[in-house]
Amino acid sequence: MFPTGRMGPANIFLLVIATAAPLLFTAHPLSYSIAKPSTSWINQTPSKVQFKIQLHTMVTSSVQIQQALYLDYMSAFAVGFVCASTTTCDVSLFAVFIVYFDYDGTVDQGHPMQVVWSANRNHPVRENATLEFSTDGNLVLRDADGSHVWSSNSSGRSVAGMLITEIGNLVLFDNKNATVWQSFHHPTDTLVLGQSLLEGMRLTASTSATNTTENQLYITVGPDGLYAYAQSTPPQLYYYSSWVPNDKKGNGSMNVTFMNGSLSIFVHPNKYFSQISLQAAESTTQCLRLDPDGHMRLYEWSNVVLVHDIMALDDCDYPTVCGEYGICTEGECACPVENNYGSSYFKPVDDRKLNLGCTPMIPISCEEIQHHRLFTLADISYFDNNCTVVNAINEDDCKQACLKNCSCRAVMFSYYDQLGHGLCIWMTKIFSFRSIQQAELDATTFSNNSFAYLKVQVSPSNSNKKKVMLGAALGAIATLVLLVILVALYLQRKRKYEYKDDETDFGQLPGMPTRFSLEQLGECTEGFGKKLGEGGFGSVFEGKLGEERVAVKRLEGARQGKKEFLAEVETIGSIEHINLVKLIGFCAEKSERLLVYEYMSSGSLDRWIYYRHNNNALDWRTRCRIILDIAKGLCYLHEECRRKIAHLDIKPQNILLDENFNAKVGDFGLCKLINRDQSKVVTMMRGTPGYLAPEWLTSRITEKVDVYSFGVVVMEILSGRKNIDHSQAEEEVQLINILREKERNNRLIDLIDKHSDDMVSHHEEVIQMMKLAIWCLQNDSRRRPSMSTVIKVLDGAVTIETFDANSIMFVQDNPSTYSGPSQASILSGPR
Repeated sequence: MFPTGRMGPANIFLLVIATAAPLLFTAHPLSYSIAKPSTSWINQTPSKVQFKIQLHTMVTSSVQIQQALYLDYMSAFAVGFVCASTTTCDVSLFAVFIVYFDYDGTVDQGHPMQVVWSANRNHPVRENATLEFSTDGNLVLRDADGSHVWSSNSSGRSVAGMLITEIGNLVLFDNKNATVWQSFHHPTDTLVLGQSLLEGMRLTASTSATNTTENQLYITVGPDGLYAYAQSTPPQLYYYSSWVPNDKKGNGSMNVTFMNGSLSIFVHPNKYFSQISLQAAESTTQCLRLDPDGHMRLYEWSNVVLVHDIMALDDCDYPTVCGEYGICTEGECACPVENNYGSSYFKPVDDRKLNLGCTPMIPISCEEIQHHRLFTLADISYFDNNCTVVNAINEDDCKQACLKNCSCRAVMFSYYDQLGHGLCIWMTKIFSFRSIQQAELDATTFSNNSFAYLKVQVSPSNSNKKKVMLGAALGAIATLVLLVILVALYLQRKRKYEYKDDETDFGQLPGMPTRFSLEQLGECTEGFGKKLGEGGFGSVFEGKLGEERVAVKRLEGARQGKKEFLAEVETIGSIEHINLVKLIGFCAEKSERLLVYEYMSSGSLDRWIYYRHNNNALDWRTRCRIILDIAKGLCYLHEECRRKIAHLDIKPQNILLDENFNAKVGDFGLCKLINRDQSKVVTMMRGTPGYLAPEWLTSRITEKVDVYSFGVVVMEILSGRKNIDHSQAEEEVQLINILREKERNNRLIDLIDKHSDDMVSHHEEVIQMMKLAIWCLQNDSRRRPSMSTVIKVLDGAVTIETFDANSIMFVQDNPSTYSGPSQASILSGPR
């Protein structure tokens, strides 16, 4: 059968070929029914759609459906919104799919429709999503909240309309009937008859039959044939087929075309070389799909559904057959068990679904490399024997090299002679292993790749554990006794001085913000009832003083006395700038510490650039203005105050926006005062992981640490993602590391926020802004610009200095090793 879980007729939201839409599909590719620009289509529920199909069959392109009733079965291509789930219709895909008909020409309600192409299958859309032609000829798909999902990127081209051809190609065309964009150049996981896969194009498998998002398996055309990979760094090859004889290879690019019953190979310009038969009949509906399990299958339908596996590998030779770390034995999955010991360092991800793979019982930690060891598996092979070849002359050197490098997760030593010489093969990401059966071992006198060594994390010995536990118990008892004594002394001292402290007159001091009582702030916040958010040291509540809305931060766990708190309030209260959040007042009563700030209606910057609230993407000009506002606020702190002030915690959560998206720097709880005659100051590490400059490791810092953090924030604004995002693939967690690689390869354009068409259309200006960020991210703080220089660059008065990618700091594998927020100060603005 066709893959289960594909969408059925009852799950269609809206066909572009329904009576409500202006598109028809004809046999001749130039006989268009034009969809004029500015036309839009809305994703509706099935109950709102009435069908009047006008299509041509895939069997005979020149015969209309109603004229082909003598055929056993008929099918055609359609385009529209289709359910992305087999259980509910809460999300949909805009897709090209195959629809089937009964003898009377009506849609066969019992046969599932087969999706062959979709627009951004990683982001299904909800009801009331829209597909529309923009005025500049771009076909744009937006979700119900208006967020950008996909576009044809055909802006500036004179697009007259679109159609779907008789072979299933969705085409945008201009007034001269020339093709502007076509779905065949952007394949997903499927090829249809007549479709070509050009060199460099990919088919990427879906996660499952019910989950359309891309998984890590893909197939691509190389210089001499088809290659199938499992995505990792580097990609791991699990299938290769060369159909071009060595003596006939040309210099042109490859072209693999799916034709009736075969895949035909050409080298540009259309020089035919060879073909592989796919065992399909010539008068059937056919499609070729890379399935979620990595199999390349040909599906055909005449009177019955037939399936042909193209790669014809053994089931255990596919990389995800048993998940990560799983071992496949004649189609059965199991977790690794150490030879001769019967023990294991691995457990199933799901005891009832062993094919989902295994996970280490103790996660591997690069901070405890001394507790790494290699777990031996005998009679094991791996689908890719060329993951990473390391210079090691023998097996022991190979294993020791892996133990010394934390990125190495497993190693195999591939012997090529009986003297112990061979290749050392590393794996940085592990998929499924294959168990070598005894019959295979008996068939050869020399076993190649029969041993694998998996890196595991081991605990210290039991004796060491007992010593540690005994020491910890004694230390805990001593600490508890000491704590009781200190608490008793503290309470006694507090009772002695509490009255005296309360009677101290801390009236309104010159230059100080307004002092409020706890009762006043309780009334203005209606009993601290409306919480706006939480920060590092407390919660923020909305309040109202007269007609003015304010944000009241109630500090928690305060450890300062009143005099120290008031001294910090006096320092911060004296700072006033249009791009700094204004401190209006404060409260200090007994143990209570509160700060009153101006209210910023649009909240913090992170909610607008991380897309956690389904907000619309910011346009390019708004992002430029925000970046300039941040620079002006920092320039005032660094260069225009009596004493330089280093903020030390610049991040999107501490950038607040008003109703017009004007930005202000807030939260001065970790700031450090620097005298004008000081070149550097020594201070304990403070700030947020991912935004810390490299000189923090020496604890000798200048205001240039803020310039580094500013560079990180600029990259987050331009890319629309977090600096450290563990939801991404392992190699894409660190934004600054990706920036290094993209700058080296002159591919900064890849980092531009794809949520915004406006950002993409201004890509040249965005790339220049990225180069400014690179200048701010220099390892050497002396090479970073001052914030006044940054402002001049943004105003166009100074040109950007360029640097090599190697001058950007390489972020460590574990960013948490830098530091958490410092506890040195509790004075903190709203977050």
